[in-house]
Amino acid sequence: MIVAFQNLKRLPMISSIIFKHTMYLRLASFFISIPVLCLVTLSASAQAPSGNSWNFLIEPYLMFPYMNGSTGIGDLPDVSVDADAGDIFSNLRLGAMLYGEAYTERWAISTDILYMNLKQDVRTGVLINDGSLQAKQFAWEVSGLRKLLPWLDVGVGGRLNRLKAGADLTTNTTNRSRSTTESWFDPILIARIKNATDEKLLYQLRTDIGGFGVGADLTWQIQAYVGYRFSPLFQVSAGYRIIGIDYEKGTEDDRFKYDINTSGPVVRFGFNL
Repeated sequence: MIVAFQNLKRLPMISSIIFKHTMYLRLASFFISIPVLCLVTLSASAQAPSGNSWNFLIEPYLMFPYMNGSTGIGDLPDVSVDADAGDIFSNLRLGAMLYGEAYTERWAISTDILYMNLKQDVRTGVLINDGSLQAKQFAWEVSGLRKLLPWLDVGVGGRLNRLKAGADLTTNTTNRSRSTTESWFDPILIARIKNATDEKLLYQLRTDIGGFGVGADLTWQIQAYVGYRFSPLFQVSAGYRIIGIDYEKGTEDDRFKYDINTSGPVVRFGFNL
């Protein structure tokens, strides 16, 4: 009976080990699958997109983000967050995203799903001796674009945001922590400069601005990428992305302020269907 009881006590630990190894295997399988897909698509052939037909681009991508700005939650003092270039790897958290686009020669409809789990030390000051900020951000953007020039698209869209933020602070008198979850919608205006769809060398500069008090007071974004199309099906690009959000709501205990710029390098794997 004693031996059986001891074995039962070990079951949670054994289950935890199995779960961790399973997660590691899934992550390894994901990263191993990327070069395999590259080899397969390099040998694939496809027809160049025609002007009036709908074509599709699917781009899973990775972002390595860090934050700077300020935030305030409830009655906690506002905290400053700052990461310079030397901090990016020591404070690394992974962001996973998926972009999709349906397009013709004149029109494009796109969707962008973004999830980031960020953690950053706060800047100390007179009131704050030590602390950290953690933010889990989910954003879903849908937009429509119209080609005005061979290299210029403009359009409108909307971005649904859901943000869970928490702060752990050590002040002059005590240790304090708070967290909150907020959801809101931001209309956006978009401009995009890019290469023609049949070129091998890829470049793109995309900017948007929005919020206008509907959700955030102001939100803006800049994305810049260069890449190469290895085949009519497969392409790879890399670049940099900056997302700015200035959102504030409520007073006293219900107060939430999030004035943060999130930025970092991005790698994109594109599949043209």
